[in-house]
Amino acid sequence: MARKKERNTRSRIVNAAWKLFYEQGYEDTTVEEIIEVSHTSKGSFYHYFDGKDALLGTLSSLFDEKYQELSLCLDPEMDAMKKLLFLNGQLFAMIENSVSVDLLARLLSTQLVTNGEKHLLDRNRIYYKLLRKIIGEGVEKGELSGEASVSEMVKLYAMSERALMYDWCLCGGEYSLRQYSARILPSFLSSFLPDA
Repeated sequence: MARKKERNTRSRIVNAAWKLFYEQGYEDTTVEEIIEVSHTSKGSFYHYFDGKDALLGTLSSLFDEKYQELSLCLDPEMDAMKKLLFLNGQLFAMIENSVSVDLLARLLSTQLVTNGEKHLLDRNRIYYKLLRKIIGEGVEKGELSGEASVSEMVKLYAMSERALMYDWCLCGGEYSLRQYSARILPSFLSSFLPDA
């Protein structure tokens, strides 16, 4: 029970921080505002985070929460490719609506220079577990080619999503990430399909 309460407290802090980052910008958000919006205490905040910068790495946690929520919405009748495209569309819509280009760029850049944990590459994330499940089932059912391993296909899918996010940041968010991905990703993933 105590562990669940800890997860809830941490989650409240993370959600409040990203809400404020989106609404006010990262630079204009203070730790005090995050504490107030999350209805936690200064002690709780510093128990989980060294400071505001430490919250940048939690965007992957926010993405995982979205994936956890979306995993419950997946129609079991959808084939693997449709599931992957659905997840991508929903995640990218969330990014467009609640994560600024500046914040996403900041996260991506921190992952490039960190000597510590690279949150986006953590294979224990819900994101990777869900991708392995969908792609593994797709291979078993013959919906996806078995030429590459499941691990390799998961890696390629994740890499393509990061590339799309990176390009969107480079272009300053001048186009819809979700719409662009809906046009580009099916072509990229066509190599996953079995030969006709």
